[in-house]
Formats: sequence, structure tokens, C-alpha cells
Amino acid sequence: MMTTLQLPLGHRPMSDSVSRRGPRSINADAVATHTDAVSGRTAFVVADGVGDHLLAARAARLSARVAAEAGARSGAYAGLLAAQEELRTQFDEKQADCVLIVAILPPLNAPEEALADIAWVGDCRLYRWNGRVLSQLTVDHTLAEFWRSQDLVPSARMEHVVTDSVRTARESDIGRAHTPVRGGRLLLCTDGVHKTLGMPAVKTLLATADDPHTAATDLVHTAHTLGSTDNATAVVVDLQPLP
Repeated sequence: MMTTLQLPLGHRPMSDSVSRRGPRSINADAVATHTDAVSGRTAFVVADGVGDHLLAARAARLSARVAAEAGARSGAYAGLLAAQEELRTQFDEKQADCVLIVAILPPLNAPEEALADIAWVGDCRLYRWNGRVLSQLTVDHTLAEFWRSQDLVPSARMEHVVTDSVRTARESDIGRAHTPVRGGRLLLCTDGVHKTLGMPAVKTLLATADDPHTAATDLVHTAHTLGSTDNATAVVVDLQPLP
């Protein structure tokens, strides 16, 4: 089953999201977007519930919504912290947990040099294709990445073990990044997409699609065609054209 969510952005850059359950029993991925009426900023959020059960799905949906609303108002880092507080308040069960990435686009009247604000925990990723080069702007919070940082060789299993989540992360654990918002596309995705597709495939699919819906659909479909066994979710945002 494939779910397509059109993101209501008004005059914002075009965007779309596609989420597919795959062979899992439940789709525990979630997507949210929100434009703050005061700040003018727009948030895009992708969350991935930890586990294949209803509590994971509920945690992802709650965290995505709260991170989008608070992030558009106060920034990506503040949005993630708000999601953490709400998750801990609403769910006593430790199984209610997720990983998450939030990207905040500046208001339309922002200077040309304005940057997108990004924060994340876990292994959801954000890529930027600038029309020529694909860049991965996030670093996975996984046991495998920790081993690599220590110049050790991880096992394949370690790629799937996250070291930080919305429920467990300390403030110092939250990843942060920034990127220009002129030209190209952003991709926010869960590991059901990026653990199957390498950088060359992601670049080709982003570069050749005519619109965000086609790009998101192709990314999710190709990931499952190539053997992804997880929920796969992609949000594609067309950035403002270069002057």
C-alpha cells in the first residue's frame, strides 16, 4: 500500500511526500509540515518509529507534528526538543519511541544567503541536490557510525542499531546542520530508502524527476524493488530557483 501526502505550502517551494509500508505489519513512519504565521518559516519533518508496532507509529506521528509546529516557530533544534518533551509526557511506555529529522526553511522574504535549519536524532537523513552535486548533510546516529569514528570496522548489524532517539537523546546528542535554500532539491527520508539506495541512485532519481511527487514516488518504489524490508518514506522539496 502506498500513501501520498500532498504538503500544503501555498506559495512555498513545491514539495510532496510518499510513504510505503513494505513487508512490515504496520507503517510506523510519519510526515508533517507546518508554516508558522508569525515567523513565516516552514517546517518539514520525517519520523521513523522504533519497532513494528502501534506504539512506534503513534510516537512517530506525535513527534513529527510537534516538531513541525514548534520548529517552524522557534527553529529545528527547539522543535526536536519540544517533540521529546511531548513524547515523554504522552507515553509512559518506553516502546513509544522514534527517530526524527526536521528541516526549517526561512520565510519567503528572507535574504538570498538565508539557510535552512536542520536538526535530527537517529538515522533519518537529509540530502541536498544543488543541480549538479548530491550532498548528505546528516550523519547517522548508529552504532556503525560510532565504530567508524573510532577507526573500527562495523558489522552489518550495527548499521541498524541507533544510538540516539527522540526519547533518549541528550541535548548534546542532537545533530545540527545548515544549507542554502537557493537552487536544487532537498530529500528527507527514512532508512527504508537510504539503506537500500546508494548515493548514485539517489542523485539520479532526484535529478531526473520532473516534480517532487515523481521523485518521492520513484525513490520509495525503487528502494522496495531493490529489496528494502522496512517502511520507506521520502519527502522531496524543490528549493527556490537561483537568481
